[in-house]
Amino acid sequence: MTPLARNEEVTVHHGGWAVVLRPSLRAAMTLERLHDGWPGLLLGLGQFRLQTVQAIIRASAVDRNAAEALLASFAAAPIAAVKEAVTAPLGALLTLFLAPMTETAETTAPAQSKPWADAYAELYRFGTGWLGWSPAETWAATPTEIAQALDGKLAHLIALNGGEGNAGPSGPAGPGPDTYTPARLREIEELGFDPAFDREGLRRLKAMT
Repeated sequence: MTPLARNEEVTVHHGGWAVVLRPSLRAAMTLERLHDGWPGLLLGLGQFRLQTVQAIIRASAVDRNAAEALLASFAAAPIAAVKEAVTAPLGALLTLFLAPMTETAETTAPAQSKPWADAYAELYRFGTGWLGWSPAETWAATPTEIAQALDGKLAHLIALNGGEGNAGPSGPAGPGPDTYTPARLREIEELGFDPAFDREGLRRLKAMT
């Protein structure tokens, strides 16, 4: 397991049970719809609505049987003890769901922002399209893992086409007209081709993957 994967998981302990929760893309899309968006979900956790807590644990648990055992242990414990045990790890988990898009929003104009459901759907398209992952692999990956893998793919594309690895969005030169940012990829996807891209290089890349 990579350090990134370890950082992308949260463990909840209660009643002798330990359940690993993973902020997968599937869980993100499931939970985002639960209360019509993240504000409602965060409010539900803040008010410690048991239905919201159960939904978060079930959607993100790595082991479903362990999750059900953990939830069953809530019935025999005071609600205050349950709240103390799970509020902090569940709060940390929710920040992991939001992390990649929160970072993007800091450098994006308000007019360019998009609904969370659309942002997660876009990550799914990047995972299954540009990264070449299977649907199951993409659903199981976290938003941060997809975003970082996409960064690596973009760096690879730039290197194959004679670009500078530090000329991307986070590099000193800033994004240029030929920098393959997510926004650039969306434009290419809509056009169906990239006028500035070496298509032979793309074929070579596909042959390597």
